Amino acid sequence: MGIFDKIKGAIFGSEVAAEQPVIRGSAAPASPPASSTTPDVTPTTTATGSGPVVDSTAAAAPSAPSVPSTTSPIPDVAAILNQAVAAKGQKLNWKSSIVDLMKALDIDSSLAARKELARDLNYTGDMNDSATMNLWLHGALMKKLAENGGKIPGDLAA
Repeated sequence: MGIFDKIKGAIFGSEVAAEQPVIRGSAAPASPPASSTTPDVTPTTTATGSGPVVDSTAAAAPSAPSVPSTTSPIPDVAAILNQAVAAKGQKLNWKSSIVDLMKALDIDSSLAARKELARDLNYTGDMNDSATMNLWLHGALMKKLAENGGKIPGDLAA
């Protein structure tokens, strides 16, 4: 898991992953188990012998359970980060500092972690120029969060 995935998970939560279950093995859905309440359908022959007669009401397959429709609200990134900063009890300026943003989310904000984030977000500049990289990272992160469904304040959307 890359640093971007950690940030995204901290902001969006794990509900997104829970909404789409992972199915292992065959892509075909498993058939429902046989039930003792399912009627046996035995074809019978008509009096004239012209063919089988099947009671269509008895042969009806049980209905599939309904899947509730869930629509997740759009995560308000600013509100989530403001709440994270408030919980820290420190003065953190997540709106302009990638380091403060990462600290607010309890994510490693070391230079090595920021370089990993830069690789996650395809930074092509000089990673030894940390000031320039940090500014780029903040803007690129806001853009990437918006692309992944987050609501970003207008003044931070690039």
